[in-house]
Order: sequence, then structure tokens, then C-alpha cells
Amino acid sequence: MQGPLIDTLARQGITRRTFLKYCTTLASMMALPPAAGLAMAEAMAAARRPSVIWLPFQECTGCTESITRSHSPTLEGMIFDMISLDYQETLMAAAGHQAEEALQAAMKENAGKYLLIVDGSIPLDMDGAYSCIGGRSNVEILKEAAAGAAAIVAMGSCAAFGGIPKANPNPTGAVSVSDIIKDKPIVNIPGCPPIPVVMTGVLAHYLTFGSLPELDDKGRPKAFFGETIHDRCYRRPFYDQGKFAKTFDDEGARMGWCLFELGCKGPVTYNACATVKWNGGTSWPVESGHGCLGCSEPDFWDAGGFYKALSVPADPLEFGAAAAVVGAGAGVAVSFANRAKKRAAKAAHQTTTLADLEK
Repeated sequence: MQGPLIDTLARQGITRRTFLKYCTTLASMMALPPAAGLAMAEAMAAARRPSVIWLPFQECTGCTESITRSHSPTLEGMIFDMISLDYQETLMAAAGHQAEEALQAAMKENAGKYLLIVDGSIPLDMDGAYSCIGGRSNVEILKEAAAGAAAIVAMGSCAAFGGIPKANPNPTGAVSVSDIIKDKPIVNIPGCPPIPVVMTGVLAHYLTFGSLPELDDKGRPKAFFGETIHDRCYRRPFYDQGKFAKTFDDEGARMGWCLFELGCKGPVTYNACATVKWNGGTSWPVESGHGCLGCSEPDFWDAGGFYKALSVPADPLEFGAAAAVVGAGAGVAVSFANRAKKRAAKAAHQTTTLADLEK
């Protein structure tokens, strides 16, 4: 534990104005009232950097890569100024026995107070032998670290739901953090990888209020996972008009039409990609021309195929006809609705005219 956060930021040239702007932006992203930004700034400025232990298990390092994509200064770039990251194998200078000694020291010195971040699933088959660190299985290390944690953040879809390692046939017996730990508050931040700003927002909320943010039924922060990709997608108007791209390079695709028929899982995927975006707010998969894979949902890897439209038969011969029916049906529905509105408006106009004549 070190001095107040604001002192650490000042030494790195970050002004109070920048810090306040940072907190206001976070509050806005988390759908908190404007005054919450000031409350966050005051609470975090006075707070001492909490100890964070980050355990990477059966994963690809994509979550770590995501969270370290800073753009100086940005929300994700400031994350390491907000916390004292006492253990993270990929990022720490120490290795081998020194790294494991750092882990034990951090758990002992901050018992009951540290925040535990886990990315990667935990294999249970063969007594956990599929993934070990320093001769110890992931499940053994997780249970030991969780015992002294104040709260746990399951970072990425692997830690949150089992992810790709759990996909059929799940040869290692991979499970999520919540499948093992039942007596600690856990927040799931799924995504393959998750959005850096979402992670930062959860940490800021924890620093400010001393608790995890409001969660949905899958343990995800409602502020970021409260709406579907489809709800906020800029291509949504084309969906409502029944205009769908048939291939990734046809005229519809070039016009920015909806990617539903090409397998987009936006209607059933809850995440903030469409509003927060990626790479410093530059873009996101659908804006780049590729449908949502649904990576923030449980079992997304086995959910019926990335390029198969929702509710469309798997038979390739039926696919074209079914997809055409879906698109045509939506278009016809919109057309009928528009005609009905015009008829109603015309009838109302005629009625008004007749009434005026009778007078």
C-alpha cells in the first residue's frame, strides 16, 4: 500500500483537471449521475492504491494485451496508477521463485483487502494437471488466493464462463471462477477479450464505493452489459427496414446494411461494444464489416456457428430461402406498417374535410 492516488498521479504529470475529467467520463460511461464524477474524484484522490493480484490461468494473454492498450492518457492507461499491481506474471519484472514469493507476500500483507483478478479458465481434469504454475495446479492457487481476497474480478470470457477452453469437447475439464469459488463476491467481465474501459470502470467503482457495481443475472456490470449490441447498433435501422447484406462484399455490405443474415449475434449479445468501441473508441467489429460473434455470452463458441443466422436452419439448401424469407418478411412488415399509417392519415384528413364542408 502506498500514498494517496492523487500524489502518485501528480508525480507522473497528471493534473487534477485531467483526473476530474477522467472520473466524469467514467461516471458517464457507467450511467451514473453527473455528481458521481466529482464523488469518484474525491474518493479516489484520497484513497491509497489497493493491492491487486492478477492470476493468469488457462488463457491466451489476450485479456492482458487488451487492458494494456493505452493511448496516453486514457482510462485504460491510468489503470496502473489507480492500483498497486503486486502480481501479474506477464507484466512483472520478477520471474520464477521471486515471482511466487511476491505473490505470497502480497497475500499475507494485504489479507482480506486485496482485489483478485483472474483471467483464463481453470482445468479440473487429471487433478488440474493441464495447467500448473510453479508445480501447483490452477485450482489450488485460485482457492488459496481467493481465501484472502475482498472481491474477485473474472476477467474475460474464459474466467467468467469457461470460454474457448470449455468448448466441446472440453478436453481439460475447464470451468469458470464462479464454478469453484462460492463464498466471495465475484464480478464477471466477459469478452474475448473484454473492453479495457469496462475493466477500468469496475475498478473505479470499487475504489470509490468500496463495493462492486450492480450486476445482472450472469454477474456482469449492468452499466456495460445492460443492453444488447443490437439495441445500440448503428445498422439497426436497416434491420428494421428488412435490408440485409447477403455476402460480406455485396452491394448491401457496401451500403452498410444489417449483418444479421451473415450470422451477427448482436440481438442476443449483451455488451457495450457499439457505444464504447475499441482501440481508443476508433471502431468495433460490426463497424469494420464483421458480425458480432457473441463473445461476451456463455458458451459462445458452441452457440450454433459464427456465420449462421439466428433462427435459420442449418441445412445450406434451406439457408438461402430462409434468409430471404427473414429479410423479405421484415421488409414486408415495415411496408404494411407504413401503408397502414398512410391510410389512417388519409382517412383522418378526409373526415376532417367532410366535417368542415358540413359546417
